[in-house]
Amino acid sequence: MNGLLSLAIPSKGRLKEQVETWLADAGFAVRQEGGERGYVARLEGLEGVDVRLMSAGDISRALIAGEVHLGVTGADLLREDGGLPDGPVHAVRGLGFGRADMVVAVPDGWIDVGTMADLADVAARTLAGAGRRLRVATKYQRLTRDFFDANGVEAFRVIESLGATEAAPGAGLADVIVDITTTGATLRANRLKTLADGLIVRSEAQLAAALGAGWTDGLRVTAEAFVRTLEARARARDTRLVDTGREAVWVTAESARARALSGTGAATGAVSIGRTDFLFEAREPRWDALAAALDRR
Repeated sequence: MNGLLSLAIPSKGRLKEQVETWLADAGFAVRQEGGERGYVARLEGLEGVDVRLMSAGDISRALIAGEVHLGVTGADLLREDGGLPDGPVHAVRGLGFGRADMVVAVPDGWIDVGTMADLADVAARTLAGAGRRLRVATKYQRLTRDFFDANGVEAFRVIESLGATEAAPGAGLADVIVDITTTGATLRANRLKTLADGLIVRSEAQLAAALGAGWTDGLRVTAEAFVRTLEARARARDTRLVDTGREAVWVTAESARARALSGTGAATGAVSIGRTDFLFEAREPRWDALAAALDRR
């Protein structure tokens, strides 16, 4: 640590673009140093922040090791690596993008297999008939084992997937897979189907904090300013000021539209709706939760 608040964000791909757009919307533009191949950046709008560009997997591991203070990565990775839900990482907030589901998928020709209970039967029959365990290809070994164990699938073995997991059954390398999907199109293209109760994790991009990082009083002040600003922007995006002539109140955007259409409470029949860029509260629940987690550490 160099005395600055370290923030790790994805170094490439669609997730990098989404994170940078989210930060810029809150007034924190990311300026990459060393060109597009540089792995260090600065954050405009807030002094004392060291931005590091890393792969999503490396961000998860760095948070768990306490090598960065804050990071944005997938909730699925943090769970697989043991950072969440009861590990050394605190989930500050889900970001609403980078969504994907971790699912169990089987060949679509297995017409009698639609649930995890069916899969447990197939695994037992495979062991009894062929003398081998069901082969499960995945990059998520911890979560796969936990989920299969919890659902009574006993006769299986996990095969680490280093490439395109969805291609493993077709290539004869595995019987079933556990993988991340957004639309299911890639699974269907490889003649796979998801099990009805085979959802392991519903994931999204996560702003997370490393509880084991070196948190000085100064770094906590910087982190509080960062989190409070992000939350104030998020609150403002979905909040409107409704002025009926009798009162002016902040309400959700959906409620504001309903009030405007109904004219509820209007002194003159006219209802005006205003908005703001940031809406700060005296107390910020997400920061308070992080501060409490750091205090308990």
